[in-house]
Amino acid sequence: MTPLRRPDTRGHRAGRAARTAAPLAAALLAAGGLSALALPQEAHAAPAGAVAPADDLNGDGYADLVSGAPGGTVSGKSEAGYVAVTYGSADGLDPSRKKLVSRSTSGVPGSAAAGQEFGSAFSTGDLDGDGYGDLVIGSADAPSGSVIMWGSPSGLSGGTALDGYGGTPQAGDFDGDGKTDLALFGEGDVGGDDPEAQAAALFKGPIARDGSPAERLDFMDRSEWWGYGDDGPGCAEDDSCVDGPSSVSGPVTANAVGDVNGDKRQDIAIWQYEGDGVWGNHVLLGGGAGFTTTGTVGDFGSVGDDGAADVGDVDGDGFDDVVLGDDVNQQVTVVYGSASGPSGDRSQSFGQDLPGFPGVEEEGDRTGSCVSVADVTGDGRAEIALGISGEDFGGLTDAGSVALLHGSSSGVTGEGSQVVHQDTADVPGVAESGDEFGAACALKDVDGDGHRDLNVSSVKENASAGAVWSLRGTGEGLTTQGAAAFGPGDVAGPVTKARFGSFLR
Repeated sequence: MTPLRRPDTRGHRAGRAARTAAPLAAALLAAGGLSALALPQEAHAAPAGAVAPADDLNGDGYADLVSGAPGGTVSGKSEAGYVAVTYGSADGLDPSRKKLVSRSTSGVPGSAAAGQEFGSAFSTGDLDGDGYGDLVIGSADAPSGSVIMWGSPSGLSGGTALDGYGGTPQAGDFDGDGKTDLALFGEGDVGGDDPEAQAAALFKGPIARDGSPAERLDFMDRSEWWGYGDDGPGCAEDDSCVDGPSSVSGPVTANAVGDVNGDKRQDIAIWQYEGDGVWGNHVLLGGGAGFTTTGTVGDFGSVGDDGAADVGDVDGDGFDDVVLGDDVNQQVTVVYGSASGPSGDRSQSFGQDLPGFPGVEEEGDRTGSCVSVADVTGDGRAEIALGISGEDFGGLTDAGSVALLHGSSSGVTGEGSQVVHQDTADVPGVAESGDEFGAACALKDVDGDGHRDLNVSSVKENASAGAVWSLRGTGEGLTTQGAAAFGPGDVAGPVTKARFGSFLR
């Protein structure tokens, strides 16, 4: 494994001569494109069952990466937005094997609109049960709705509109019947001191190609229904219902899906307005008759910034844990799962002061700027990838880095953790002030070897064109050997201020 240098020294990039040869350096500096690795074009067969269908949009056994570019100009409309799907292979991600999707793509319903920021959020899952992952793409403009792109052996195709529900869609088996369901969120605004009803829908899978579900379920379990005018189930009969069959107390941003109470029904980690200017992390617990909700998860709230979050089994006890990034307070909190949901008695908060965590915690590091949780090493306990997008090193300000920490039976440990940035040996590119490397991250097995790979972005790279890096996972953690990087120009997408990599999944 190539050793990963601590981020507090810039040093010389020994051993990078081949990577920094003149032709490649020119490619790295080209506006909007990095083309950091010329990947072999030979096709390889993936091991059977290597990757879950939700991550595999063309069924070839390799996870595919979806990168949002909500700032992209499409059909002359600024910040109309698009997404880029790069398909996995035995050699990892190859930007030449890609699918771009925008509101101007043939077959995609709707039209590009300035400020819509299509691709600001999305989710994947096998919605129609055909064995191929499908992609649900939302927008910052929730009333414009979402779009389903359908997976197939040749990749994504088609396009089905889900009108009115453009906010942070989430796919998962929420009722435990073995079929993928879809949770949808409409527009939600902070209107005052109290939470307000946000339109929401729960589609029971399988979902047909015309967008119709097998059944439309109550979003909230009847036990949760309430309204300002009429507490209890009767709120469904008037317009004061806040938590109800087609609404959720909000505004809500849905962040991640997992099973935190081990009941075989997946749950959703959300960022929710609690009233009086305070936001908090909560979990919507899946059930056969709609969601129930937990109290506030974790110790911190906010006046409005959406914290990063993901869900995974860090301690290997069979319950997924909720991992929360708070880059303002520079703390990461793990709230451990249990049979009753997120534990009120067992949590762990840490920053770069965690023993064994490389580097020194400094004000403005933004530890937890991104969070992704999955088992990289194959030991049955999830690793945690963390963005540190405000990391300073080597005289650079806000150059940014990303860390990988290991799980253990007792929780997160700094032992064996790794920190990587653009000046780490064999990582494409050159670190610069203001890059904010570590803005978004996703652990996905894009080369099908059974180890999740770390995909991480710098949204501010190349004057906010943005770029994505992919680092291989191994049985020990990460290696920078064979690291790849690409930007919007490499996938033939709009470049100027595209903010490519704003969201990864």
